[in-house]
Amino acid sequence: MTLANVFFPSWSLFTSSLSINRWWATSECTVACMAMFTPSQTQMEPREQEPPSLSPALSIRWWSKETVAVVTGANKGIGFALVKKLAHLGLTVVLTARDAERGGQAAESLRAQGLVDVHFSVLDVSDPVSIDAFVSWFRNHFTALDILVNNAAVSFNDIHENSVDNAELVVKTNFYGSKLLTEALLPMFRRSPSIGRILNVSSRLGSVNKVRNPNMGRMLQGEDLTEEHIEAMVGSFLEDVRKGTWKSQGWPEVWTDYAVSKLALNAYTKVLATRYDGCGLSANCFCPGFTQTSMTGGKGTRTADEAAEVGAMIALLPPENLPTGKFFMGCNPVINSKL
Repeated sequence: MTLANVFFPSWSLFTSSLSINRWWATSECTVACMAMFTPSQTQMEPREQEPPSLSPALSIRWWSKETVAVVTGANKGIGFALVKKLAHLGLTVVLTARDAERGGQAAESLRAQGLVDVHFSVLDVSDPVSIDAFVSWFRNHFTALDILVNNAAVSFNDIHENSVDNAELVVKTNFYGSKLLTEALLPMFRRSPSIGRILNVSSRLGSVNKVRNPNMGRMLQGEDLTEEHIEAMVGSFLEDVRKGTWKSQGWPEVWTDYAVSKLALNAYTKVLATRYDGCGLSANCFCPGFTQTSMTGGKGTRTADEAAEVGAMIALLPPENLPTGKFFMGCNPVINSKL
């Protein structure tokens, strides 16, 4: 079954052309960003670059107020900044958070700034019951979905720590939560020339080249990669954690549980992109870089607002330039065409 078989009837949208301001057309970042859309791709280590500027004064847009975006884990940090940015640009945005009070206050703070098309719903992506409740709520309030940003994630390590005491919860939230929510919302994506968009907020810690097990690396880069392969990999990691052998099995060495969860998310994004290629849905990953959030203890080289500018730019790429199955890092979108 293709995605087109389960889409809701399309709504008419505005023109599919988009101008992302003079930065996109003229600056030195043009080469880095437009290189994503060339057929030649090479595998390389992600290189962080300064984020571009995305002007809110866009004269030509493919989106409108009827365009609906969902951002998870959005009561603070990058998620909150993304909701604010997308709402400023004129989209209808659903802010989700697992804490009803904090999420409601976050949404209300944006509405108080005049962003009246910000909505809130409770969502704990680590809880399948919560996911089901959210999808029911969404279906009752909206006809279709255009953009899903899977941002919700957890880590229980300080920057220089590497405990795996909470590995199961990290994987359950960062990988399985995003996967289950995505699959539950797939039937809601709008069928239109603007193309549905899934943007998974990830990390270069989950790059394939961080895996020191060559067999695992080859499996992840294989053209025949499946969800079963990914889940087997995750199960193998959690078994190594239970046995206490995880340090010697070739898993990523930095923030290991978090890195494996993002490795799985990247791989799942590749599977999604392959499955729905040509069916009106794109799936990409975005690493915001070392950002000042609660997860990093406020440390970082950029603010959440700066990271959100780049994330919004990627989420709103013109349909004719929108790739799928790619990993974006800062404003350098060419990392590895085989996520």
